[in-house]
Amino acid sequence: MTGTGETLLSVRGVETYYGKIVALRGVDVDVHRGEIVTMIGANGAGKSTLMMTICGNPQARTGQIVYDGRDITAMPTHEIMHLGIAQSPEGRRIFPRMTVMENLQMGAALVDPKHFEDDLKKVFELFPRLKERIGQRGGTLSGGEQQMLAIGRALMSRPKLLLLDEPSLGLAPLIVKQIFDAIRELNKNEGLTVFLVEQNAFHALRLAHRGYVMVNGNITMSGTGAELLKREEVRAAYLEGGRH
Repeated sequence: MTGTGETLLSVRGVETYYGKIVALRGVDVDVHRGEIVTMIGANGAGKSTLMMTICGNPQARTGQIVYDGRDITAMPTHEIMHLGIAQSPEGRRIFPRMTVMENLQMGAALVDPKHFEDDLKKVFELFPRLKERIGQRGGTLSGGEQQMLAIGRALMSRPKLLLLDEPSLGLAPLIVKQIFDAIRELNKNEGLTVFLVEQNAFHALRLAHRGYVMVNGNITMSGTGAELLKREEVRAAYLEGGRH
């Protein structure tokens, strides 16, 4: 695919290993421009490994990853990050000793400084709580605020593709709703392409245009978010326990 085509990210036949252990087994995934695509699966299924492999660490042993018409399979992570991919990793990984403002400045380090004030304003409109905490150290924020900061920091790099790894993990339902509403808003208003890895299948599939199910490093199902929500296997494995 070229960058002028519909597909922004194409993953083909990707296998990733940790030592001799196979973590991804011939994974095929497409993310089209302007879409929200989600990957659901149990803890340890390989979802986060796929995110990290897209970002070049670890690198795919076999297969190909093409982003915006460029083969990035063997590229080092720092080069991939310069191409307009931003990641909000699992566990948030903000800079705990830096203030909210300093964290956001770190996110903007790779882009033209003339956009900084506009981008900062957008992040604060999306997450007003961050504006209230602007001088506070990241490590003293609540879990939900840290997640907002991790996403805000990623957005400051003006990405074409935002990778979100478990943004709802460990957060209260009300905060989860705020985070998912923000993702929806970014996609709808800014046209931002989002690839989302989630254990919270209910919220993720309701949000996503399309979804994939991963089991033990394999893609076992794919379809629209609505289709997967209706699938009996998905409901039994991921949606039992009172979600409605």
